[in-house]
Amino acid sequence: MSKLFEPFAMGSHRLANRIAMAPLTRSRARPHNVPSDLAPLYYAQRGEAGLIVTEGTAISPNAIGYLDVPGLWTAEQVEAWKPVTKAVHERGAVIFTQLWHVGRVSHVSTQPGRAAPVSSTSRIAADSQAFGLRDDGTAALVDVSTPRALTTEEVRGVTADFVRAARNAIEAGFDGIELHGANGYLIEQFLNPNVNDRTDAYRGDTLEGRTRFLLETLDAVIAAIGAERTAVRLSPYGQLFDNPAYPEIEETYLYLADEFSRRGIAYVHLMDQSTRGSTGTPPDFLAKFRTHFKGTLILAGGMTRERAEQMIDAGLIDVAAFGEPFIANPDLVTRLRNRWPIAESDRTIHYGGGARGYTDFPVYSPEGMTA
Repeated sequence: MSKLFEPFAMGSHRLANRIAMAPLTRSRARPHNVPSDLAPLYYAQRGEAGLIVTEGTAISPNAIGYLDVPGLWTAEQVEAWKPVTKAVHERGAVIFTQLWHVGRVSHVSTQPGRAAPVSSTSRIAADSQAFGLRDDGTAALVDVSTPRALTTEEVRGVTADFVRAARNAIEAGFDGIELHGANGYLIEQFLNPNVNDRTDAYRGDTLEGRTRFLLETLDAVIAAIGAERTAVRLSPYGQLFDNPAYPEIEETYLYLADEFSRRGIAYVHLMDQSTRGSTGTPPDFLAKFRTHFKGTLILAGGMTRERAEQMIDAGLIDVAAFGEPFIANPDLVTRLRNRWPIAESDRTIHYGGGARGYTDFPVYSPEGMTA
């Protein structure tokens, strides 16, 4: 049997296979950023995956850059997540939630009191859009707003928000949390020296400065819930939302790999953005990262069964994460195992709405599709 479908020990977490469902923003939360009533069914339908990482989940009201995303800062939100974790556990999967702060990738229409989004910088993200409200009140992709740079004390306040959300996640029944440090959002806005123009302890022009926010937040979360429940997602060489490449990329991420390994976190989840318009990860980078990080390594981005098997067999990664294919294929693991057709999803209904394009996809059988 392919290693892809064999059980895998991710630290103290036993995965049924080496396939992860990557985070997928679906924008179907109820008012007050409470997970949809359909969320337990949606995630349970995809419970064949060894590991499920939820959609990006906001840590506070000003962390939001997309309408109708769920949160984890209120008791109401915690209660609404409990049926999700219960349903997934009943399918035998491990479930982490991705904790999210978008930083400057936001619009005033999604911010409390239409305040400016916050970031490491006061520079706007060029040629970037968020899912917010037009002037006429309709939902749409809108150009991001000019951000306000967080004060030094406010940066520490955001760390506290991550900790509160992590504690809430464990109360809601999650097996752990994944800090979203990828795709041009707040943590990466600190990591990238072309974006981070600060002059305080979190400054971008030194290795220690630009990595300080992530590592301080990681340590605070570990202190609250434990290293075995704490993970990180990163996108080295990704350039989404005006995060240009810089000469110190390899130095920065290999330093982080050493720090993650020293802390013994649950996993590192890397996102290869070559399928999303970025230059992509250099062929030798994963091997270098692997020598620095000794824990479970997950890779997402343009994943196929063949690519996953090759990379696992080569020892480059431990777990392969699939994103968009899980939308239209709730039975993706079975389809991959049997080499059955992979259905395409309709991107026009990825965000917002109800059951259509969310929980209404059939499973495959050779005799015909079944609900």
